[in-house]
Order: sequence, then structure tokens, then C-alpha cells
Amino acid sequence: MADSMPFVAGLQDFVADALAFMFSALLVIGYYAHHRVQVRKDSSYSIHSVNALARRLWTQNVMTNAGKDIMAVQSLRNFIMVGIMMATTASLLIMGTLTLSGQAENIVRSWHSLGTLGSHSQELWIIKVLFLLVDFIVAFFAYAMSIRLATHVLFMINVPQTSYIEHPELSHECVANRLIQAGNMITLGMRAFLFAIPLVFWLFGPVFLFLATIGLVVTLKRLDRHEAASNRPSSLPSSVRAVPDRDKGSVLPLVFPQGKNS
Repeated sequence: MADSMPFVAGLQDFVADALAFMFSALLVIGYYAHHRVQVRKDSSYSIHSVNALARRLWTQNVMTNAGKDIMAVQSLRNFIMVGIMMATTASLLIMGTLTLSGQAENIVRSWHSLGTLGSHSQELWIIKVLFLLVDFIVAFFAYAMSIRLATHVLFMINVPQTSYIEHPELSHECVANRLIQAGNMITLGMRAFLFAIPLVFWLFGPVFLFLATIGLVVTLKRLDRHEAASNRPSSLPSSVRAVPDRDKGSVLPLVFPQGKNS
């Protein structure tokens, strides 16, 4: 019985960190559950649905109208450069995190000096750094996949229109889906960077993890919502939002895909 006392005392040191991590995870899950419910009611609620629609219409415009080749290539080049820059940033952060993992003995106590809760165990420090490392690896993978997908779109978007009948997999719908996937990877990589903020604050203590998660959820609520969603007329269906036609001075419906949040 006496031999088990140090083990029990060691587990008690991890209670504050475990609770902070659990409540932070539940907070994030609750936010995404709420966001998904809102998107099912109104697809235009999410900025990601609006971005996916814009990419689909852009692809259709480029592939069905002659003379858009140079513009398309320049736009995709800029898109790919964003992925390259962010993937490079993620790789540097991975190397920095690996360096940080070897300095637990020197900095674990100094980083916890601002908080009284939480364990100063080097084992727990390694676990925290491991979570941060996995997060940055996910970001690197997402940006690398966005480069891969956008590179394929760069060639597919200039396929002659006469090839659509013989090769339906090269139609503007299929190319748009590939471009939307690339955009989703960019979103995933950026989201991984944002989730790294609470994980970094966790290195200073469990209280900072929970407070940073609250701040992140509040920020995501503003970032993920499309500004015009609340201004859509109630008389229109949930998948339609009125937009002005500047040429004719009338109002045209803008149709959003139902039930999809990219």
C-alpha cells in the first residue's frame, strides 16, 4: 500500500492538466457541433461554403470562356506560392518543436512560474510538446497536399473544351472539385496553426490552455461566419441569398450548395 502512494500522488499532479485539456476539447467540439447545425440550416452561414462556391464559379468561368488562360495560370501560381510559403513555415516550426523537446529539464519549471496549477513533470512536458509537434505535422501535410492538388488543377484547367465529352473527368465540375479540395487543405493547415496557440499556452500551465481555447473559439466564431448570412432576406429559401445586379439594378438570387461546409 505504501508503495502505491507515490504513484497516486503523481497522478494527482496531472489532474489539473487533464481537466483543462478535457474541457478545452469539449469546448472546441461544442463549437463545431453548433457551427454544423447552423450550416445545415443555412449554407451561406459558413465562409467556407461561400469560398467553395466562389472557386466553383471561377473554374467554370475560366474553362468556358476563351482568353482567361493567363489570368488562371497567374491566380493558381499565387495560390501555390501560398502553400509553399506556409509549408516552409510549418517545417521550421517542426524543427523548432523538436529542439524544444530536448530542453525539458532546463525550462519546464521556469515556464510554469506564472501558474501554481499543473505538473512540472518532464514526462508531461514531453506529451505537451508531442501534441504541438503533431499539430505542426498536420499543418505541413495539409499545405503539401494543397500544392499537389493545385498543381494538377494548373494543367487540367487549360484542357480544350472539346475534350470534355471524351473525358468527362476533365469537365469544369471535376476540376472545380479538385480546386475546392486544395482550398480545403489550405483551410485545414491554417486551422492547425490556430490550434497551436492553445497548445503553446499549455506549456505555461493548464489555466492558460483553457483561457487560450476560449479566446480561440470566440475568434473562430467570427472568422467562420459569412457576414452576409444574417442579412439574407427571410422570404428566400435557406440556400438562396439576394445579391444586387449592378448592370440592371435588380436583385438576383445566389444559390449555395445545401448541407456542405468545406
